[in-house]
Amino acid sequence: MTERAFPHAMLREIYEQPEAIRRTLALYSDGRQLNPELFPGLAQWGNTHGEVLIAASGSSRHSGLFGEILLEDRCGLAVDVEYASEYSCRGGNPFEQDPRNPSVIVLSQSGETSDTLAALREARARGQRTLAITNVGDSTMAREADLSMPLAAGREQAIPATKSFTCQLTVLSLLSLYEELSRNRMTFTDQGQMTLATGLRELFAVPDAIEAQLPRWEAQMAALARKYREAVTFLFLGRGIHYAIAREGALKLKEASYIHAEGYPTGELKHGPNALVSERVPLVVLATVDFRDDGSVLRYEKTLQLLRDMQAQGARVIALANAGDEEVANLVSDCVFIAPAPEHLLPISEVVPLQLFDYFMAREHGVSVDHPRNLAKAVVEHGV
Repeated sequence: MTERAFPHAMLREIYEQPEAIRRTLALYSDGRQLNPELFPGLAQWGNTHGEVLIAASGSSRHSGLFGEILLEDRCGLAVDVEYASEYSCRGGNPFEQDPRNPSVIVLSQSGETSDTLAALREARARGQRTLAITNVGDSTMAREADLSMPLAAGREQAIPATKSFTCQLTVLSLLSLYEELSRNRMTFTDQGQMTLATGLRELFAVPDAIEAQLPRWEAQMAALARKYREAVTFLFLGRGIHYAIAREGALKLKEASYIHAEGYPTGELKHGPNALVSERVPLVVLATVDFRDDGSVLRYEKTLQLLRDMQAQGARVIALANAGDEEVANLVSDCVFIAPAPEHLLPISEVVPLQLFDYFMAREHGVSVDHPRNLAKAVVEHGV
């Protein structure tokens, strides 16, 4: 079979995500157990009270928002997410002001982002245990942190992050499995106890699911980009762990196509932003569900009600929904189907069609997809 020639690095890297996720998983697990050589250091990393601070910028901060919900809901940790640029320059002595002394995770694709590196050094100066998650195993952050969990995304050429982002979500999911196991937090389902083997099996299924859906998503998102090319603003909406993906989808649209977009918690639409909704300001709503998860079902039911209200209002809505969910499809202008998955793993798949939509919107507007103006792959100058 002839290898496909991609017109842009961003599209090629979107398609490389299944293999990048597989490589990342292989660093930490054989699919049945966690690699015993890589995880023992984590036993001494955590704060005794289960308190964690995540410092990151840009797409990496959205990974942190995903990690916050994951580590809180599944592991019982207390997690705060900070903008690294704010954390590293707010003055004073933040650790003397905060008696909790949380363990610190820094997330950075390059491992060199100046604000995030400054946050790491501040944490180390205060004696905090630090963990770096980066795509460059010998980066400054990986070397200076107490522990490093590298990605195996491979070199990412396009400035808009794609495969490094989904690999960050993958490593955070592995970290969650480790913490669930070590804290005896493996949950019970209708099928019995959630075991490490079950969690790994579900996680290892993600890249295959993405790979199978990519061609359909590509064709659909190219068509939707043509349909919505005249929009001036998009509002991306998600609840719970999906809010992180709404934020990421909006950021990628701004980066790649220069179209304004904002990500909001779904329930906040009527608290102001709904005044913007019009023919030229469509909504992108994450409406997937895991019917085995009571919290996911509750969020889904609330999202359905919002979609009914938006249909009555005449809003244009693109929804991401479970494959075959005709109830959502009948309430929206356009529906993109996602293969069912556990609630905490759905975001890894959900972000991929949003990446494709943002890529094709950039093409529709004649933007230099791989090198958008005023942006660099790594922000390394202080004060930026």
